[in-house]
Formats: sequence, C-alpha cells, structure tokens
Amino acid sequence: MTNRCRIAPSPTGPLHIGTARTALYNYLFARRTGGTFILRLEDTDAARSSLEHERDILEGLHWLGLTWDEGPEVAGLPARGPFGPYRQMQRLPLYREAADRLLSQDRAYPCYCTPDELAADRHAQEQAHQPPHYVGRCATLSMDQRRQREAEGRKPAVRFRVGEGIVAFDDLIRGHVEIDTTALGGDLVIVRSDGTPLYHFTVVVDDAEMRITHVIRGEDHLSNTPKHILLFRALGADIPTFAHLPLILNADRTKMSKRKSQTAIEDYRNEGFVKEAIVNYLALLGWSPGTEEEIFGLDELAQRFDLERVHSAGAVFDRGRLEWLNGQWMRRLPDEELIERSMPFLFRSLDERAAAGGAIRTPTEADLHALLPMIRERLPLLSSIGDLIDFLFVDDVRVDAALLVPKRWDARTTTDAVADARRVIAEAGAVSFEADELEVALRQLAEERGWKAGDLFMAIRVAVTGRTATPPLFDTLVALGQERTLERLDRAAETLRSGVA
Repeated sequence: MTNRCRIAPSPTGPLHIGTARTALYNYLFARRTGGTFILRLEDTDAARSSLEHERDILEGLHWLGLTWDEGPEVAGLPARGPFGPYRQMQRLPLYREAADRLLSQDRAYPCYCTPDELAADRHAQEQAHQPPHYVGRCATLSMDQRRQREAEGRKPAVRFRVGEGIVAFDDLIRGHVEIDTTALGGDLVIVRSDGTPLYHFTVVVDDAEMRITHVIRGEDHLSNTPKHILLFRALGADIPTFAHLPLILNADRTKMSKRKSQTAIEDYRNEGFVKEAIVNYLALLGWSPGTEEEIFGLDELAQRFDLERVHSAGAVFDRGRLEWLNGQWMRRLPDEELIERSMPFLFRSLDERAAAGGAIRTPTEADLHALLPMIRERLPLLSSIGDLIDFLFVDDVRVDAALLVPKRWDARTTTDAVADARRVIAEAGAVSFEADELEVALRQLAEERGWKAGDLFMAIRVAVTGRTATPPLFDTLVALGQERTLERLDRAAETLRSGVA
C-alpha cells in the first residue's frame, strides 16, 4: 500500500515554526517514499478559527514550496482528492455517523454531567491529591435514568469507554511505548453536548477515512496516542504507524511557544529570511543527514530524508545558525532573483524615509545590478538592503551631528577634515572618480595631517550616508557620484559649523 501522511493544522493562529517543521517532515517522507502528502484543516474550534489564519497557513506552506497531493488549493483547484472535503466543519456527517456507531455498540455512551458536577469532581480530586479523571457517573445509567435526565432538559455529550489495560505501540522515533489507560483521565468526551465533535475523535475518524498510514507529528501529541489507538480499534480501522518528532526548544531549553518566542513563519518572512534557508534550517531542527553537510535544497532533502535519523531529544532553535544559513542561501541566488526578492524591502525602507519627510528617487533593477557586487556578501537578510544602500536614493540625508565626530576627534578637527576631504575628492574627480584613486588620495591626506585613516574615513562615511556602517566607503562614494558626494560633505560641514556638534 502506498504510504499516506498528512499535516492537519488548526486555523486558530498563524503558521508557526512547529507546524511548518511537521509539514516539512511529512512532505519529505512522502516524497522520499513515493507516497501521498495530504493537507487537512482542523477547524472545529469555531470560536478561535478564522479565515485569516487559514489563509496565512496555506500561503505560508505554498511559500515554503511544500505542495500537497490532496487537500484545499491543489494544482490551482479549490480542493482535490478522493477523500474530501478537507475541512472538518464540512465533514460533520461523518463524525455523527461514527459516533452513532460507537453508541450503538456501547463503545460510547451519553453523558449528562453538568459543568458544576464536573467542577466539583475536579475539586474533590485536588483535595485528595488525585490526578484529574472522570468518575464514571454516567457510564452505567439505565435507559430510565437517561430518560429522566433528558426530561430535566439535560443535553448529553458523548463519552468513549476507554477501559482498563496497557496500550502499546512502536514509534518510529521513540521506539516501543507502553501507557496505562489509568493515566488517560477516564472515559473521553468525543462529542460535546451541542453536537460538536472534539479533536481526539475527529482526528481518528479523518485518519481512518483518509487511509493515513503514517502519523508524523510533534512529541506533545505522544500522550494522546493511546486514546487514538483505542478509538481506531473501536471503529474497526487500521492503526497507522506513529512517529513523534522532538520538541523545538528555546536556547534555555524551555519549550518554544508564541508567548516567549518568535514563532510565526510570516514574521521571519517579513524580516527578510529566504524560504530556502528556513526550509534548510527546519529540516536540520531534529534531523541529521549523517554527514557534516549543512546546505540542502528542498529537492535534495526529499532524496536524503529518513525518519530513522530524526532525533528523540529536543531540538534547540538557534537563530544565529538560521541567519548563517540565510546568508549562505542569499549568496547562492542568481542576481535577478536576489534583486527581485530584495526590491520590496528596499521600497519599504524608502517609504519610511519618505514618510519622515525625505525626498527619494525610485531605484531601478539596473541600479541594483550595479550595486550587487558591493552588497551581496554583506546582506544577512533581504531587509538589510535598506540600511546598506537606501541613502543612495535619498536627496536629503539627515546627519546626526553627534555621529559626525569620531571618538578620538573634536568638532574642530572634524570640521577641518571634512573640508580637506571635500577638496581632495573634488581634485580626484577632475581626473577620474574611481574607488582606487579616491582611496589613495584620502589615505595620503590622513598621513599628511597625522590622522588615523579610520577616523577620517568614518567622518566621511557619516557625512555622505548618515550611517556608521555601509558598504566599502570608496565604492559607496563612486555609487553616490562626485556631485552628490560634494553636496553632502558641504551639508555636513555646515552642520559642524552651526555648533550643533
């Protein structure tokens, strides 16, 4: 039988790191084994689910390049696959039929317990230092007792009979696992009193109906697996093979969560991380290729991935390593693609400049082609392009007077240096305005005046860019052009003379 695996996100929040990694591992497993990768939306939590979050999840997975074979939005179609629909709220009749089947077989029963009764039970268990569990109040009601409760206006939930014993299974990552059903909290509610099915029930019904052979999911679901196995058995369905992925941890080895960490994929995308780096890093966040290699594209990962090389220990999220991978992938992008991906971030930076009152010139792709040699190796993120070169497209660079004066200089020395640098740059430009000639002339100026070249260069850099960190100074001057360079040096000199510094 062909392997079938799935990712089943709940649209109660944006696509996050954990869901993206789980989706990636399912995708890679399916592609590696020639299987089928399915996407199913678990949207029965009506109060928290939203179309906005659904859109974020689908777009995020598409952006990462994780195409699914069955589910919503396949090959340009709203949905495709033989086991649809692929949204749980459109599958309610299936859950009703399955619940009725369990009720008719006495594998489940109506539960009339009120919230107050259940709360009182929990309080008593806390006082007795017992783990929370259902006391079985409705498990053996007679038909007359059930009718009496219904006559009182009570609407029953449906509880599944868990039973007693050991549930054992072989996990592809954890090995042999045994869990005593006494640790499961008693009989399990599978349908609320309003008729809404709960997660543990819907996930099993869907996996059975969709003939899922492998359930690859996070370690946090490990304790749920015995409940699911018992439900599979009760429904007479084949039990899939389970593989529980390691938790993703913060640097302090606490569980990564949206409350403590940046987890949304969209946030990383907006920061300027490229999808190749995120996919590459997520693959290594719990899996090892068995070699020292670190750079893997999606197609190569699909050829190399093996669940046997997934670790059982928690995987620490290292942002520094992600940033390093991002730099590696950005350097590998063809010029045209790097420009295409960078342009929106440059425009965003220039829009911020314009909003602050600056006059800007719209950059072109030709501009970026000319600038790529001086910035490619210095781009840690796509969004870094603004800090590196947006000053080239701003007519009025506003200079912080305090930054103009190097630490070892005073305002008087800086004023003299800016004036001398202007003269040297003007004279150099009369012959040729090239980086090498400018560097030679300005180094000679520093030597003649007894200045450290770094101090002179910093004063010039701040004067013409407004920043202390830029691409190489002399390439920057050439990119800016002689006329604009001299104009900015004049404005910087005026700032110094005004006594602001």
